[in-house]
Amino acid sequence: MSRPYPDEPVGPFERPPASFTDAHGREIEISVCDESEFAALKRMYVAFDPADRAQGIPPAGEAAIGEWLDVVLASGYDVVAYHGDTCVGHATLVADEDDTHELAIFVLDTHQGREGVERVWLTVERWNNAAIALYRKVGFETCDTESFEIEMAIRL
Repeated sequence: MSRPYPDEPVGPFERPPASFTDAHGREIEISVCDESEFAALKRMYVAFDPADRAQGIPPAGEAAIGEWLDVVLASGYDVVAYHGDTCVGHATLVADEDDTHELAIFVLDTHQGREGVERVWLTVERWNNAAIALYRKVGFETCDTESFEIEMAIRL
């Protein structure tokens, strides 16, 4: 499948924090994932609420999770989030065809929505009607149409 991408790359981006305190006062540590995280990631996915699974991922069952993680960790770029010794989040850029990567983010339900974030904004290209419709469906509203892209915002 061929996706249209902008001609110019974006960035540079600010380096994200290595830790933060969530809305419940819990210290969350963020780090680049390596092989030593495999067992902790597997435990996180075994504990993952089946209702939070989308498009069959993460898979159900310890063996299937292990096989899936072997593929994901071998082909992508991964970051993990820990609360103490417990892995509570995983973000991955999984290699796709044509030298592209798919972004996937997983957070245990016990830690979802706990960041204390109240306002979020995004930009979307004007021609991307599917994305605009999705953002509107989840509550984003158009806040600026002056530039090439549309800015949308939401209060959580």
